[in-house]
Amino acid sequence: MDALIDVFVGLHIIGIASLLGGFLTQMKAMSAGTARFVPAMLHGALTMLVTGVLLVGFNEMDGSPVNNVKVGVKLAVLFVVLALVYVKRDEERVDKGLFGAVGGLTMANIFIAVLWH
Repeated sequence: MDALIDVFVGLHIIGIASLLGGFLTQMKAMSAGTARFVPAMLHGALTMLVTGVLLVGFNEMDGSPVNNVKVGVKLAVLFVVLALVYVKRDEERVDKGLFGAVGGLTMANIFIAVLWH
């Protein structure tokens, strides 16, 4: 079970890297007002959702403690990010504030994962 959990943690990290990487590649465009949500951001958010839910299940099955409040907060933040990226995915330009909010929420989710024990 530990090996399976480790694989899905790796996939979860790849998802966050895709979401954050997509945001970071659009930073210059954001300052010019031409930023858009790239497909990597949507796919990264979806990867995080699927692997995160599976990780909770795997940890429950393994008998490991799961902080349900932390998971709930992370899930709520991810739902907001996923909804924003999904709804605006086909637009040629996304408002700077909205684009910045997705980046900020993504970074907040990373810090929640790392710092909340």
